[in-house]
Amino acid sequence: MIDCRYIDSHVNLHAPQFDEDRAEVIERARAAGVDLMINICDRLSNFDAVYAIAEANDDIWATVGTHPHEAKENPDLTVEDLLTLAQKPKVVGIGECGLDFHYDYSPRDIQAKVFRVHAMAARESGLPLVVHTREADDWMGQVLEEEMAKGAFKLLLHCYTSGPELARKCAAMGAYFSVSGIATFKAAQDVRDVIKDMPGDRIIIETDCPYLAPMPMRGRRCEPAFVPHVYDKLGEIRGWTADEVRGRTHEALFELFDRIQP
Repeated sequence: MIDCRYIDSHVNLHAPQFDEDRAEVIERARAAGVDLMINICDRLSNFDAVYAIAEANDDIWATVGTHPHEAKENPDLTVEDLLTLAQKPKVVGIGECGLDFHYDYSPRDIQAKVFRVHAMAARESGLPLVVHTREADDWMGQVLEEEMAKGAFKLLLHCYTSGPELARKCAAMGAYFSVSGIATFKAAQDVRDVIKDMPGDRIIIETDCPYLAPMPMRGRRCEPAFVPHVYDKLGEIRGWTADEVRGRTHEALFELFDRIQP
C-alpha cells in the first residue's frame, strides 16, 4: 500500500472551473498533504483531457466513463469503447456512470442503457465501477442486482446521498462508499446517519471538486486541498481517531482501486 497523508478519490481537475489555475490547484493539494488523486471522467469526449492530467502527474490517476447527465452524448456506447480506453496504464476505474433522476438531463432509458454498458465493462476489465445515483434508488437497486447476477464486479457508490435501503442493498453486494463534503453540511443529518451504518472497511473519501466544498469552505470553489475537512468529519461521525480514518479509508481505497501502484 502506498503511504499517503491524504487521498482524494474523486476530483474533476479537467473541469473548466480550473482552467485559469489548474497547476496551482494541484500544488495547493500537495502542500495540504494530498498525496494521491483520482481524476474522474464525466464523458468520453473529455477523456483525453482527463487522462492528460493523470499522465502528466505521478500522483494523479484517471477513470473512463460517461456521467448519466451526459448519457445522451453516447447512446450507442459499447463495452469495447470503454475497454479500449481502460487499457491505458493510468486508468484505474470505469465511470463515473449511473442514474440521475433529479435533473433528467438524459432520458431515463438511455441512462439505464449506458449504465449497463459500464457495468459490463467493469465486469470484463476487473476495474471498479464508479457509480453516481440520485433520486433513482429503485431503478439503481434493480439494475445493480440484475448486473451482479450476470457476474460480480467491484462497485463504488460515490458521494453517497441516497437512502438507507439502497445503501444496505449495495453493501450486501460488496459495494464500497465514498464520503464527500456533503457530510459536513448542517442540513445533511440523513447523510450522516447512513454513513454511521456503512461497512467500516469499505469507506473512502473524496471532494468531488470543484463541487460540494466542505464546511468551513462551503460556497467556495472546492479544491482537493479541502479534503482534510472530510477526513475530520468522517472521524467525528464514526468515532474514529485521525489515524483510524486514514488507515481504514486508505486500505479500502487500495483494495478497490488495485491498479494503482507506486
